[in-house]
Amino acid sequence: MTNYIAQNIRRAGDWHTGFEHCVLTYDDRFLRRKVVRTVNGGTVLVDLKHTVSLNPGDAFELTDGRYIGITAAKEPLFSVTGQDLTRLAWHIGNRHTPCQIGPDRLVIQQDHVIREMLERLDASVAEIFEPFLPEGGAYGYGRTHGHNH
Repeated sequence: MTNYIAQNIRRAGDWHTGFEHCVLTYDDRFLRRKVVRTVNGGTVLVDLKHTVSLNPGDAFELTDGRYIGITAAKEPLFSVTGQDLTRLAWHIGNRHTPCQIGPDRLVIQQDHVIREMLERLDASVAEIFEPFLPEGGAYGYGRTHGHNH
């Protein structure tokens, strides 16, 4: 097993030719200091100056100058549909729940309390298994934190 150290990241389009990659869930793509596994069984000690939100296509820049690409893992999610997606999206956002917004569905992480709320609002909620790519933070990139930051 090979061990690597990454102290920087590169955003999609700002790097080329990774020799390896990691498949990470939405929660795993939010990190500052963590050990992650590559698809070939290696480990990467990620030790960044600040917490970052990684997107598919981003990469860890290793201390030797090579890159390990990031892929979004498939994970259990809910697909939400209904007559008024705007209203449903408002209720999801009002609960500070990350949401992937599509033209005819919303995608959220599985949470039985949120599911029950959505079903009371006449939404249809189906279990799915795919990569989770929710909207970025309020200022256009990354994730938001609670109001007490």
